[in-house]
Amino acid sequence: MTIQINNKIPSVKIKIVSHNEVSEVNTTELFGSGKSVLFGVPGAFTPTCSQSHLPGYVVNADNIKAKGVDRIVCMSVNDAFVMKAWGEASNAEQLIMLADGNGDLTEALGLTLDASAAGMGKRCQRFAMIIESGVIIDLFIEEPKKFEVSNAESLMTKL
Repeated sequence: MTIQINNKIPSVKIKIVSHNEVSEVNTTELFGSGKSVLFGVPGAFTPTCSQSHLPGYVVNADNIKAKGVDRIVCMSVNDAFVMKAWGEASNAEQLIMLADGNGDLTEALGLTLDASAAGMGKRCQRFAMIIESGVIIDLFIEEPKKFEVSNAESLMTKL
């Protein structure tokens, strides 16, 4: 079942890259206080993700944080080393790069995408959400092959 507005963020241990350091954290700790923006992409270094989705959040990080957001988190079903390299290549030092390597958080959110036809296996649907103190207060899930509601510009109108 897909996560809904007013649901708590699921409790999952994940790897994060923050300030170029890899560590493990539980999602309830990461999102438990303050306001967060979490956006998910099908894959690091893939065309739309690298050319549009992540760059929008990188360029608008200051504007998003000025609206009261404490952390901006980019999530993909990739390992921590890939997420670290992607963050460095994208100048994403203001973002936390979340490595959902096994797809545990993606599955717990009900946002698994079967990209086997493209040779990518199980991935994360493209989405964005606003989380306050561990509770999802707004959620934007893209239709397949679309990029309209989860981009930084659209999300900023909801903050």
